[in-house]
Amino acid sequence: MSTFDELRALWPLPVWPGVIARTVEGSEMTLAVVELDPGAVVAEHHHPNEQLGIVLSGSMTFTIGGETREIAPGDTYVIPADVPHNATAGPEGAVVIDVFAPIRADWKAFEPGEPTAPRWP
Repeated sequence: MSTFDELRALWPLPVWPGVIARTVEGSEMTLAVVELDPGAVVAEHHHPNEQLGIVLSGSMTFTIGGETREIAPGDTYVIPADVPHNATAGPEGAVVIDVFAPIRADWKAFEPGEPTAPRWP
């Protein structure tokens, strides 16, 4: 694998219905550009990974550890390991960047789709 790649060349992983992630993985962290369809729901879940994120486009209602916020482009979030969280995309959907440490090894179980044009940039 090359050190460099293009977002459009990354195979989308269907993480939840209406939610795909294009990932770049190092030895200790995963970076994901996540695209959420309008109204897509990420059901409450938790994982052993710390998660950091920023909204690039669209909006979401995000609940992290019982605190709910409407977030929009430029807003960031921090999810400590094992903290329950959920999200619902706004009417225009959303694109976010998530960084996970350690890597999201559980995402290796998802069957990637064919490369498609990303919604961002």
